[in-house]
Amino acid sequence: MEKITYKTTGTCAKVIHFERDGENRIHNIRFEGGCNGNLKAVGLLCEGMKAEEIAEKLSGNLCGAKGTSCADQLAKAVMA
Repeated sequence: MEKITYKTTGTCAKVIHFERDGENRIHNIRFEGGCNGNLKAVGLLCEGMKAEEIAEKLSGNLCGAKGTSCADQLAKAVMA
C-alpha cells in the first residue's frame, strides 16, 4: 500500500492522509483539522472505493463561499 499525505488548500482541514492499494482503492482516510465527526464519516463512507469513484462523487462539493470543501479536497487528493 502506498501511503499518501495531501496538503489541502482553502479548507479547515489542513492535511489528508490515506493509503492507495494496487487496485487504486483508497483506505484509512484521515483528516487533520476540520469538522471531526463529519470527516470521520466521509472517510468511512469512502473506505475501499476506487479513487475515480470518490472523485466522481465528491468533486465540486463546496463549503459556503470557500470555492472548495474538505470532500472536494479529498477528490483532488485521490486523483493527484
